[in-house]
Amino acid sequence: MKASVLFILTLLTITAYSQTNLNNYKYVIVPEKFGFSKADDQYGLNTLTKLLLEDKGFTAVIANATLPPEVAANKCNALNAEVVEKKGIFVTNLTLQLKDCQGNIIFKSKEGKSREKEYHTAYNMALRDAFSSLDNVPYKYDGTTFTQPQQPTAAPAVSQTSPANPATPTPAPATVADITGTLYAQPTANGYQLVDTTPKKVLTLLKTSLPDYYIAEGGPAGGLVFKKNEEWVYEYYKDNQLVSQKLQIKF
Repeated sequence: MKASVLFILTLLTITAYSQTNLNNYKYVIVPEKFGFSKADDQYGLNTLTKLLLEDKGFTAVIANATLPPEVAANKCNALNAEVVEKKGIFVTNLTLQLKDCQGNIIFKSKEGKSREKEYHTAYNMALRDAFSSLDNVPYKYDGTTFTQPQQPTAAPAVSQTSPANPATPTPAPATVADITGTLYAQPTANGYQLVDTTPKKVLTLLKTSLPDYYIAEGGPAGGLVFKKNEEWVYEYYKDNQLVSQKLQIKF
């Protein structure tokens, strides 16, 4: 009897935890291809995942599409959908996982199963079965938004120069007006630095998990640099307004 009560309390706790966390998110990013797939949207699974998430009330976005501004500015405002396959004999097993930007699993479905022989049908049925776990988890976005964590800044060093040998003036940080003309990308350990023809460093680009998407630092404002319609775009917020600026970058 005690074991049954403990099991029920544990199940309710897990469900409440999932509900609370899921309600913090409006968006879910769906990859173009799952880890076990051999091609983009194989068997239509990625498209089906997007549709089933939207049926639940989420705003789902395929990773190669233009991201909503609040997600482009901070990927932590979206969950990431993953579908994991467990190999089996004569049975297709799929599990849905929704992870936050740090890789923590916010929701994990049951193992969806199908014994159909035809691959397309089997994978679709198994995925729908996995998604049925969401039926028992009430969801309603609560308006939560996540802000970018502030990086600690080091205290400025005290100048030891004497009046007879004044220090060289420190150049002012780049402004939007400075970002003109062709910029040249120089590789760094975590991405690139963009320099102009002076040469002066204008922006630092940090790699993300998505191709052609970089976190921009060191410019007039923190934001994103990404490729859109074969052009590079720098987006950031200024006075609560989204600013988009085209850049000419040579890699």
